[in-house]
Amino acid sequence: MPVQLSHPQAVIRLQDIQAELERLEGLETLTAEDEQSFDELTREFAEVDSHRRQLERTAALERIRGAAPSGGGRRPATTAIQPGTSISGNSYDSDPILNPDSVEDRRFRNPWDLGEMRTFGRSPDEVGFEMRQRALSAVEKMSAATDRIRGAATSIIEQFDDKRGTIARMVLATSSPEYLRAWSKLAAGKGHMVSPEEQRALERAMSLTDNQGGYLVPFQLDPTVILASDGSKNDIRLRARSVVATGDVWHGVSAGAVQWRWADEASEAGDNAPAFNGPEVPVYKADGFVPISFEAMDDAENVTQEVGRLLAAGKDDLEAEAFVNGTGVKQPTGIVTALAGTASEIAPTTAETFASADLYALDGALPARHRRNAAWLANRHIYNLTRQFDTSGGSDLWVQLGEDLPPNLIGKPALEAEDMASGFDPAVAGDNRIMVFGDFQHYVIADRIGMSVEFIPHLMGANQRPKGQRGWYAWYRVGADSVLDGAFRMLNVATSAV
Repeated sequence: MPVQLSHPQAVIRLQDIQAELERLEGLETLTAEDEQSFDELTREFAEVDSHRRQLERTAALERIRGAAPSGGGRRPATTAIQPGTSISGNSYDSDPILNPDSVEDRRFRNPWDLGEMRTFGRSPDEVGFEMRQRALSAVEKMSAATDRIRGAATSIIEQFDDKRGTIARMVLATSSPEYLRAWSKLAAGKGHMVSPEEQRALERAMSLTDNQGGYLVPFQLDPTVILASDGSKNDIRLRARSVVATGDVWHGVSAGAVQWRWADEASEAGDNAPAFNGPEVPVYKADGFVPISFEAMDDAENVTQEVGRLLAAGKDDLEAEAFVNGTGVKQPTGIVTALAGTASEIAPTTAETFASADLYALDGALPARHRRNAAWLANRHIYNLTRQFDTSGGSDLWVQLGEDLPPNLIGKPALEAEDMASGFDPAVAGDNRIMVFGDFQHYVIADRIGMSVEFIPHLMGANQRPKGQRGWYAWYRVGADSVLDGAFRMLNVATSAV
């Protein structure tokens, strides 16, 4: 991208770059990110300095042509710009009011250009703040995104980014037009067509990946963002509390009820501090593989959008079962697994029988503070059994399950999960956890932003010959668990063989 700074702006930028290079040089060891930053700054310094000298040559030529030399000498051009350097004269720049010289005033015209960003003399929090502002600006400008995706992306940055701008850095690295073009070419098997500018965008994004490598999915195509914007087919995800983890474990904060009291005037306050604890939800790796033929790739109008759609659909399907029955070992902990064997598990009113009285027992057993936002979760077959409790239109159920509009059961939403138990056989001994009732805001799903993809140019057949297919091997991280079992009640119609 051509340098478009005015002369004073170029001088300021050169001073900033020099200061940052000297800071990096003073470090005992440089990380891979530091090394990359050093190389990029060195390259940018040469470009900006060349631009500055061109401005000076143009201004000198204009004076000669006008036969109106300015008074006083001019500081000779030199590569090493010392802090405090000041170069006078108006011939370098446009109108200072219509075209301000401040780099800060120009920085968000291209939010992805971090070369305009000052880092020296600023705290990590200040740099992180600017990263977030740039990321929010980038969301508004990024291509291949609907308004709903932009809204979901903005919400993710504002709610979950940390002070250092961890998510913002990923957004800026993976949402730029250059990165989207490069990623699309790789997805279509046209990596040889990546331009130098696009290659630099790839390298910048790859510095954010772990040691397993891969190419990060462009932020606007990230399945987590797509599901947050377009909705999930998974009812649990729609009602659960969704958070974004920036590490391998999501750390939450919860507090017990504050101990209030009735106090006399001017009396010393009691120790009413809440007891803090920190629920944790670890995130686990999931992977998938998407094969596609050369013909399908050639026929697809937008293979990039298609890949994003397939990845989001596969992610949603995989998680649906885990959020119900996941073991918590190398996968999320499902709600049934989390509640099994706890005080939240209750038996039916009549042993080995499911009846309408059990619905009211679940409702009555849940504390009122959790009942206000509660929902049911069961297999559709269980709901169909529930419809048969009252066939005469009586008062057995406050709100019957009718045509699913609305899908309510005694006044609360009825969520469907086909991975919940669909029934039970009294002749077969075992647990039958057929229904959950509770506030699913206390079931936390922790998404790790940043799905990675490896592009495989040729898939081989049994004889190790090409099959005319390419493939995308993708992986991401997600975790889930109940962080307050007391916010749920689960019906277990356990049976014992006769």
